[in-house]
Amino acid sequence: MITALSWVPKGAFNPIPSVPDPLSKEEIDEMMKKKLALLENSEEDVESEEDMSVDASKQPAAIEQALGAANALGKKAGGSSFPDIADGLDELNMDAYDDEDDAIDILGTGIGDTFYPSNELDPHLKDDNDSEEAEDMVVKHEDAVVVCAHVKDEMGRLLVNIIEDPDGDINQYVRNDIDIADFPLCTAWLDCPIKGGEKGNFMAVGMMNPGIGIWDLDIINEDECAALTLGGFAEIQMNKKGNKIKYKEDSHTGPILALAWNKVYRNILASGSADKTVKIWDVATAKCKITMEHHTDKVQALAWNHKEHEVLLSGSVDHTVVMRDGRVPSHSGFKWSVGTDVESLAWNPHDQHLFVASLNDGTVVGFDIRTATSNSSTELKPQFTLHAHDKNVCAISYNPLVPNLLATGSEDKMVKLWDLSNNQPSCVASKNLKAGAVFTLSFSEDCPFLLAIAGSRGNLKLWDTLSDAGVSKRYGTYARQNMASS
Repeated sequence: MITALSWVPKGAFNPIPSVPDPLSKEEIDEMMKKKLALLENSEEDVESEEDMSVDASKQPAAIEQALGAANALGKKAGGSSFPDIADGLDELNMDAYDDEDDAIDILGTGIGDTFYPSNELDPHLKDDNDSEEAEDMVVKHEDAVVVCAHVKDEMGRLLVNIIEDPDGDINQYVRNDIDIADFPLCTAWLDCPIKGGEKGNFMAVGMMNPGIGIWDLDIINEDECAALTLGGFAEIQMNKKGNKIKYKEDSHTGPILALAWNKVYRNILASGSADKTVKIWDVATAKCKITMEHHTDKVQALAWNHKEHEVLLSGSVDHTVVMRDGRVPSHSGFKWSVGTDVESLAWNPHDQHLFVASLNDGTVVGFDIRTATSNSSTELKPQFTLHAHDKNVCAISYNPLVPNLLATGSEDKMVKLWDLSNNQPSCVASKNLKAGAVFTLSFSEDCPFLLAIAGSRGNLKLWDTLSDAGVSKRYGTYARQNMASS
């Protein structure tokens, strides 16, 4: 299955990818902890009496090889080189995030002793036939890219999908995949330069175990270690009485169900968890800046406002949507009751006062925040209620170009396009794209009528919505104007 997907903006990739350095001992230890914890959770409860101690001789071959490489290089894991920042979103200083320490500590017995974990990483094992494969690895400026969180047999990976000629005769293929030693649940692309420079190209992944891994997409990464991990396990002790888990400082303690990156405060990432909390992270320092506890059940959806960049929506299984303002962290925010579980949230990109929430009963509700009041006893009614699907509406996405055009995807396997004008929703088009139950979808910012869809069947589907006669007739003018301006 594919649990989540994110578009990567055109031009964000380095045309020629890099290969990773061999794993450090600390990185390998972290990877083993995650693997063992996931294995334990899938086989038995935390209170199991079975002895789950692991002998070194039973380590996976890939880990043994990586340990050999780490021992040969004597490599140490480094910390963040970024300076700390002042608390509060309005005091963030991005100018200082370009500093980095380029020093590398190599204390091994010599490069001749270096062991490469795979042939692809060994620069001495190349032949002329690699040129074709190398060409496929190049991401051209005009290519569109979608990264999917794919799960098979309870193990996850990121699939980097290249879409050539996205505005014409589409050619789609997987450039590379990145193994994840966990079950991925949500994704968010971000460009905060956590490795220095002006911009980065990273994918944040919320996982079943309570960590947020951030992977560098410009590296053809064959190992399972993220460039950065926010929160997660600090220590896992296994004995006959069961697992004893210690978490990193300020970590979530439940699965990460939602992520939202702030496009203006580029070092800020919000996360929602099954532990009922919302956290605001500074990815430049890998520190949690704010923890909010305004929900009473799992937090499944998050969205930053497009115009008021400090304003965050969160949706929960407690049947509420809450709006908080990072400039006033002491304020409890505004709350809307929706009567059932919130699955997804989206701000209207053309009007900062409007948002929609999709629910697990097949409905979509729309709200205007100008009707909000600080009186918690006041019932805030939706502007409209749309009975969109027969089952859970897992995903929604506003079209970035056309006002009031919303896509919805459901466990009923259908994808629908809606015109929400005047708070009177009407269905423009619907399609079964053979993705199975639809878990995730998103319009492209660069190709506004291209919709990416994925779900239980585990394959990425692309819908050129302009190919639908109803969509073309109603919105073709927008497409022509957009093409002329570009």
